[in-house]
Amino acid sequence: MWSKDIAADGFDLRRTGINPDFWYPLARSRNLKAGKILGVSFAGEPIALARTRAGTVFALEDRCAHRQVPLHMGVLSGETLRCAYHGWCYDLSGKLNRVPYLSEDSRPRCRGVRSYPCREAYGHIFVFPGEPAKANQVPLPSIAEWRSEQYLTMRFMRTVNCHYTFMHENLMDMNHQFLHRRLMGNVQPTMLDWRKGETWIEARYKFRNNDAKPHRGSSFMMTGAGQSGAPVERDFELMVVRTEYPYQTLKVWPAHSNATAVSLWAAYVPLDREQRVNRSFGILTVRKPRVPGLAYLMWPAMRYFAELVFRQDKMIVEVEQKAYDAQGADLNQEVFPVTLSLRQLLMKCGVAPHAAAKPVPAPTVV
Repeated sequence: MWSKDIAADGFDLRRTGINPDFWYPLARSRNLKAGKILGVSFAGEPIALARTRAGTVFALEDRCAHRQVPLHMGVLSGETLRCAYHGWCYDLSGKLNRVPYLSEDSRPRCRGVRSYPCREAYGHIFVFPGEPAKANQVPLPSIAEWRSEQYLTMRFMRTVNCHYTFMHENLMDMNHQFLHRRLMGNVQPTMLDWRKGETWIEARYKFRNNDAKPHRGSSFMMTGAGQSGAPVERDFELMVVRTEYPYQTLKVWPAHSNATAVSLWAAYVPLDREQRVNRSFGILTVRKPRVPGLAYLMWPAMRYFAELVFRQDKMIVEVEQKAYDAQGADLNQEVFPVTLSLRQLLMKCGVAPHAAAKPVPAPTVV
């Protein structure tokens, strides 16, 4: 009988917080209109995203320094965010620059609110929740296929009721394709090899379909690359899955071709302080077929197929979280070497419970 206090490999990964010293997508760009404010969160810390009429995006602690009322309930006037309660005014840096009912001479020393480094890229709004001084030293994730005319792009944003580490394990371990048997057919993954570094781990899989005919669902995404790229001797589909902390990528090459057919970039953002709920962001690029217009005709079916796969993955990781909650510990008897190494990486790169959500107080200003 396993101990209720620790997992079989000596630690409980589900109590490891995500490291805040990276750029995380907190919202889709289209969800934040000009002149509007949007309330989001990172590991239990509320954050207000705002976009000025001129298009500038900024991020502030979503609590007025006066009465702790959420600032996303307020009003954006030019480059000033006004709290909905008493109209206290904050600039883009979080500095309190006006209390409407007090003169400048009589206004006491009051702190502002914390501001977060904020950037917009890939159709998303990224925030750096960690130490602000580190933001300029940490690059945004790189998505090579973005804006390439050879690819079409799907974006996904879903709330999943599980610890973010379950998401990492699910994507990294392609042995779970049995879960998708009705969508993928009798696809058999075989790991070719895997490598790891200080902050990353990568696994290569070959896929063969053991059915006489390829399954229609699993063939959707491969339409474009099968007609493109230089020929190679490889007679199987190749998939490479990589965790470059804290992000994950997946790339697929069809048999006899070196052209990437499918590329996925994913990030999992904890929402609550216990980090048992995450918002999963995905950017999926699919190579266009050579036949003009065919990709656009097939696009609804491709997206529907991708949604079905994700629904199954979402279902299974949420079941895992329920099992963890019922047992009170991580009792998984993991045997796959890639997953075991991934768990160590997530533990090493992560932080102690709740440390990721530790507030950084704003300075006191006049």
